[in-house]
Amino acid sequence: MDFANPVPEPTPITVMHDRQRMRYALVGALALVAGIWIVWIGAWLFGWPLDDLGIEPRRLHGLIGVLTAPLAHASFEHLMSNTLPVGLLATLTLYCYPRAARIALPMIWLLSGAAVWLFARDSVHVGASGIAHGLMLFLFVMGLLRRDRLAVVTSLVVFFLYGGMLLSVLPGEVHISFEYHLAGALSGLLAAFLLRMRDPPPPRKHYSWEDETDTEPEPDDELELPRPQHVPVLWQQQPREDENRVIVFHPRPRDPTPPSMH
Repeated sequence: MDFANPVPEPTPITVMHDRQRMRYALVGALALVAGIWIVWIGAWLFGWPLDDLGIEPRRLHGLIGVLTAPLAHASFEHLMSNTLPVGLLATLTLYCYPRAARIALPMIWLLSGAAVWLFARDSVHVGASGIAHGLMLFLFVMGLLRRDRLAVVTSLVVFFLYGGMLLSVLPGEVHISFEYHLAGALSGLLAAFLLRMRDPPPPRKHYSWEDETDTEPEPDDELELPRPQHVPVLWQQQPREDENRVIVFHPRPRDPTPPSMH
């Protein structure tokens, strides 16, 4: 089943598709959380040893834990601490990236378990915290890579709620598998880089002014000013016939009687 991306201007059809997409994300996340709870309740009721479902590094019988370790939890407190992060992060992943989630979730599940089996310390590693770390880093890095509105908002919300998970990838308490946290985070980072273009970006909102062309408007004859060569020069005089005539000034005649001296 495939769903269209959310659009900036919802219509009745897109709202219906968006509800189907949200229902798909909720059902998928609830199925994952329900599986974790069913395994824990079954082990509690029938006395199953959960260590048999965990990952035992570099031991052949411990390979089964690559598939089953995220479903097993050491205690009820451990189960409760992982339920909300896994449910919320899985819902956001399935809603925002329905196509990429189909590959990202199994990829994080298997790669993190395989890395723990290969490199972790000798112990029994159980819990879904590796899945939670992988989904958190997957959603955060997808926002940095894609940069569309939905991806960026989801990335900021996830980092605000669960950014503190990044500190748990470092060695801390002895009974906490930081190896599983680190392997899950690296698997989510790898999945984000590989699957960043799996889902098409949502369409950009279209504005009315973008339809306007850059052509110049037609001039109005009544308001358009005439060109400079068409404007008459009012101070330019017309040439006259005697414009080049030379006026001759004759000298005055001299008086023959010299002036007397007194």
